[in-house]
Amino acid sequence: MSNYDRLSALDNSFLLFEKPTAYTHVASTQIFEAGPLRLEDGGIDFDAIRKAHAAILHRIPRYRQILQWAPVTGQPVWVDDPHFDLDFHLRHTSLPHPGSDRQLKRLSARIMQQHVDRAKPLWETWVVEGLDGDRFALISKVHHCMIDGISGVDIMQLIMSPTPDAELETPPAYVPRPAPSGAELLRDELLRNVSLPFQAVRDFRAFAEQATDLRRELRTRLGAVAQTLGATLSSASETPINGPIGPHRRFDWARTPIAEIKQVRKNLGGSLNDVVLTAVTGAFRRFLSDRGVRLDDLDFRVMTPVSVRSASERGELGNRVSAWIFPLPIGEPDPRKQLAEIGRTTAELKESKQAIGADVLLQAAEWTPSTLLSLGARNVTRMTPFNTVVTNVPGPQQPMYMQGARLLEVYPHVPLVDNLGLGIALLSYDGQMHWGVNADRDLVPDLHTFVEDLEAAFQELRSLVG
Repeated sequence: MSNYDRLSALDNSFLLFEKPTAYTHVASTQIFEAGPLRLEDGGIDFDAIRKAHAAILHRIPRYRQILQWAPVTGQPVWVDDPHFDLDFHLRHTSLPHPGSDRQLKRLSARIMQQHVDRAKPLWETWVVEGLDGDRFALISKVHHCMIDGISGVDIMQLIMSPTPDAELETPPAYVPRPAPSGAELLRDELLRNVSLPFQAVRDFRAFAEQATDLRRELRTRLGAVAQTLGATLSSASETPINGPIGPHRRFDWARTPIAEIKQVRKNLGGSLNDVVLTAVTGAFRRFLSDRGVRLDDLDFRVMTPVSVRSASERGELGNRVSAWIFPLPIGEPDPRKQLAEIGRTTAELKESKQAIGADVLLQAAEWTPSTLLSLGARNVTRMTPFNTVVTNVPGPQQPMYMQGARLLEVYPHVPLVDNLGLGIALLSYDGQMHWGVNADRDLVPDLHTFVEDLEAAFQELRSLVG
């Protein structure tokens, strides 16, 4: 019997957004202390890292699957790769010893800007030795059609362990299941399209049975959809970071103690994410002002992904995210007022359930043929309704280990699309907030200056609470 998994409309969209100048894989740079993985000659035990990955592949089936497309409809599906070779996905390289963090950032950018091979399972991990301070790094990238931020953290915790002496399990033999023929996929797609109206009726009946107040629930969802469409049907202000992007990237990072972010939140109010967005506001205010941008009437908007993944869906791959789009108070010089304004906005967004509106639209997209989704994807990036992306993913708060080597830092990486020249990803780990900043190489040649502005903006917040 043939076997396949159909991509959701959201997962498929990350394939459709991809262009020669815009990849859509998510990535991270993870820095470890060498510890027991250090070899006598000073290198890193690549074989041990390979064994750690091989031991858990059966628990991540998508890592051994490739894409196949249905004829006529163009709908992508996942099928088992009959020729899977782990050595294609695990790469080994080195910095010129002693390698610095600056060199690692440049290598990360070069690796991340390369598209993954669509004829293979859509992931790569590079083992980088030669880093100074008796450290090594892993640079990992996985196509966004496979994972979102939460499922990416789940995978990280599968490959690593919370104790340095964890033993590897013996994996079962890999037996790829047969892939369907083109005729089978076309038949299933036609049958699915015929059944969609009946499925819609069943879904509505289930929704009506679960709703305590059907009219109120319908009004809430229709209002959320209207607000979401209103936020996306107009363009944000033009800025120097928004324009056609090229194929090359810069990558930089920063690190902030979570305790200090919590102290700011405790004294000034808002949520932890509100404090993060206030620091981002202050950084862009500095950065754009130095470039001569008038800030008073600037409509500078941020898009922040919002997870809609339920507790029962933890551990599953694919994307379960919605989004908020709202303006940052760039024109306000007082960080206290910036934080208060962001807090009011995010509270209103929670009340208005804008994220639900985006989720409803994504569910409606499941009824849309792949060819129409492709046309929509080509058009949506021409009118980008936001200036930047800030995504914040919670990670493990205890130390993690790769075959006994302790993970010290992990810097996430968010992909860029047309007209989006700078994006920020955050991941909390072991008491630290790790900021990864990705930028187009030509639009933002001074990315390090932006990271300094980010650090200065947070220090200004920190100074307000002593």
